Amino acid sequence: MLFTPPLSTPRLLLREFEEDDWHATHPYESDPEVVRYQSHGVRTPEESRDYIRRVMALSRETPRRVYDLAVVLREDNRLIGRCGMHVNNPEMNEATVWYVLDRSRWGKGYIPEAVQALVDFGFGKLGLHRVWADCDPRNPASFRVMEKLGMRKEAHFRENVFIKGEWCDSLIYALLDHEWRARVAARPAST
Repeated sequence: MLFTPPLSTPRLLLREFEEDDWHATHPYESDPEVVRYQSHGVRTPEESRDYIRRVMALSRETPRRVYDLAVVLREDNRLIGRCGMHVNNPEMNEATVWYVLDRSRWGKGYIPEAVQALVDFGFGKLGLHRVWADCDPRNPASFRVMEKLGMRKEAHFRENVFIKGEWCDSLIYALLDHEWRARVAARPAST
């Protein structure tokens, strides 16, 4: 198992989930607006608790392929969302990323900050070659996150997935290791 130490950003801590975290995740997982474009519907408290338990079990697998982390505000230790990465094609060093955030925290740049730390971990520590994400084109906030991370749009699939009783389109965005390295080299130096 590859242990994931907490990943730290200026405002956030990305850490492994703990069993009682479902108390913090359930409010946003039960918000219809937050889960509108997620593959799952509104979750019950039991479903939120079960999800945390599944994530904790996946974190103990060897080799580890899933890194689903709690996004926590450093200033008050409040869990406000999650972001994750699945090494879905280890032979090709490829992973998928995802994210969800409590609606009261939307528009503050937390998710791009969190996912950037996870992407840095993926390329820098796991040696990934390609990281990609998908979203529903009706969710511009999600594809703006991908664009802020330097991901480029690779595809627009038409009605490729059936979710919540309807056929939905998917936008696919991706970033390659050499593109990531160029972005890292261009970042302002920390002082």
